[in-house]
Amino acid sequence: MRIISGDALRLRIYTGERDTHKGRSLHEVILESARREGLAGGTVFRGLAGFGANSVVHTARVLRLSEDLPVVVEIIDDAAKIEAFLPRVEALLAEGLVTVDPVRVLLYRHGPGKDTPKDTPREPAPHGSGRQGI
Repeated sequence: MRIISGDALRLRIYTGERDTHKGRSLHEVILESARREGLAGGTVFRGLAGFGANSVVHTARVLRLSEDLPVVVEIIDDAAKIEAFLPRVEALLAEGLVTVDPVRVLLYRHGPGKDTPKDTPREPAPHGSGRQGI
């Protein structure tokens, strides 16, 4: 597990639910790319309503159900990691908005018992602990 603390950057990528890259949801492609490149973590938020450069309002209201709600991908990591990831984001994004702002990381923990991705090697348990892995 990586440790990040103190000064970091928050990368926000604003897109729409229908935005794709090679037939896949753009937000999924961005999140998977960030994970593959070793960034600390990422989250995808689905918005209730929003508009962008084209000024078309997209909303989740029942009377005007949108199939293209706003989506924000947020990634926080050290400045060097975020800066190195930006060219990948630019290559993936046909339209949308990308912002970067400074943040201060107070806590970044992986709790005991949380699932570990299958492709991440597990550390052996200390001798005599009776646990199979961390």
